[in-house]
Amino acid sequence: MIRIIDSRSAEADQFIDKLDRRGQFENPEILHTVSQILKAVQEKGDQAVIDYTQQFDSTQVSVENLRVTGAEFDQAQQIVDNDFLISIRKAKANIQKFHQRQVRQSWISTEEYGVILGHLIRPLDRVGVCVPAVSQLLVSSLLMNVLPPQVVGVREIAIFMGPQPNGTIDPHMLVAASECNTREIYKCGGAQAVAAMAYGTKSIQRVDKIVGPGNPYVQQAKRQVMGLVDIDKIAGPSEVLVIADGKANPSYVAADLISQAEHGVDSSAILVTTSQTLAQAVKSQIQIQAERLPRQVEIVGSFNNYGVALVVEDLDQAVELANRIAPEHLGLVVQDPYAILGCIRNAGAIMVGEYTPESVGDYIAGPNHILPTGGTARFASPLSVDDFIKKTSLIQYTQSALNQIGSSVIKLAETEGLAGHATAIAIRQS
Repeated sequence: MIRIIDSRSAEADQFIDKLDRRGQFENPEILHTVSQILKAVQEKGDQAVIDYTQQFDSTQVSVENLRVTGAEFDQAQQIVDNDFLISIRKAKANIQKFHQRQVRQSWISTEEYGVILGHLIRPLDRVGVCVPAVSQLLVSSLLMNVLPPQVVGVREIAIFMGPQPNGTIDPHMLVAASECNTREIYKCGGAQAVAAMAYGTKSIQRVDKIVGPGNPYVQQAKRQVMGLVDIDKIAGPSEVLVIADGKANPSYVAADLISQAEHGVDSSAILVTTSQTLAQAVKSQIQIQAERLPRQVEIVGSFNNYGVALVVEDLDQAVELANRIAPEHLGLVVQDPYAILGCIRNAGAIMVGEYTPESVGDYIAGPNHILPTGGTARFASPLSVDDFIKKTSLIQYTQSALNQIGSSVIKLAETEGLAGHATAIAIRQS
């Protein structure tokens, strides 16, 4: 499965170039299909949403049962076990606590001549959340997308997830939403859900922002409605890069690589190590561990497509490669991780030490697991409370302040040829 490559070789450069190109090209078939779905929902509303949901997910969904009812929430509570509830509540508490520390405060200051300036923080009114719930039950993604807007006071949060073939939503997803005090859930996913959020229908009120993961059709739909509504990011396949030295435990490193590879055949799992011996041991461990796991097709496909162990001369070169690749998840499994931490510029989340598997960050540590992918960690950040606020400037001038600064404003306006701007100052000085 995983290949071992000298990082100085042409093969290593070819692999990184392949990784860079992975998200650069849009599939014309997906683009066309999504455009048709968006147009249909815009024109036909609920009926188009139902038609596509019946086509792709379940024939049991209708306009009448599109929204999850109170009875369905109650039934779900009777099905899930207590251990699940305990786990959800632990994760919720940690995620809330972490995101509460991110909250910004409005400020207003009084300047010279009585000028008042301010920076006002306001939450969005309504957010729509995409949550995969059919092929994979991403309960953790529901928490990560719903709790941050709640922390900053978003009043309305609507969740959209594809139904099971029998027309229901998995009870674990309903209980997780209920634990987050969010009970507006619609039984539709895919591009049709994105369209409903962006345009609104008779049954579904449009939102201000769309967040959450999804397949390439969901991501393309988000791309096409961006500007009409805000979106979080265009999410690509999962990624992990682990920097490890010769002292690392190969079974731990292999498990961390597999934990991201199992997401799908387009996921990338990269080891960067100073030790050829460790690379060989990790390769053996991947083979052993993968054979015990149910998602072997995804794991093997991922390692065959985007799995590699890059052997470097030293940790400086390892850091250089990590910054070049800018991974979604970066693991530091070295003797002194904090010696190189300050040199890491590009990563979505950094897991430090051998007892910090990526799984901890994915589920329960507290930081958000909605991370930049496809090299976008060079300029993008994890989902945070900042994604659910608006920042408004406040300005108030007094007559004396305007008299002090007015001539400069008039000069700048006249330089730009905007006489009306200049007049708005001059008329107050006459």
